[in-house]
Amino acid sequence: MVSAESELQGLRDSIDNIDAALIHLLAERFKCTQTVGRFKSEHGLPPADPEREAEQIARLRALAHEAKLDPDFAEKFLNFIVKEVIRHHVAIRNEKK
Repeated sequence: MVSAESELQGLRDSIDNIDAALIHLLAERFKCTQTVGRFKSEHGLPPADPEREAEQIARLRALAHEAKLDPDFAEKFLNFIVKEVIRHHVAIRNEKK
C-alpha cells in the first residue's frame, strides 16, 4: 500500500518534470523568436505583427478549449509571451541603429 506522502511526492515529481519541460520548450521558442527578430530587423519589418498575434490567440484559445484548459488563462499566458518577444524584437532593432 502506497502512503499518502509517497503518492504526493510522486505527483510532485511529475509536476517538476512538466515544469522542466515547459522551461526547455520556452527556451526553444525564444531561440526561434530571436531569429525572427533578427530577420525583421534586417528587412525593416516592425517588431510587432498584430494580425499574426490575433491569429495565434484565436488558435491557442481553440487548442486550450480542446485540451480542457481555460482559454482565458491560455490567452493571458500567450499575451505575456508575445509582449516579451516584442520587447526582444525592439531591442534587436535598436542594436542595428
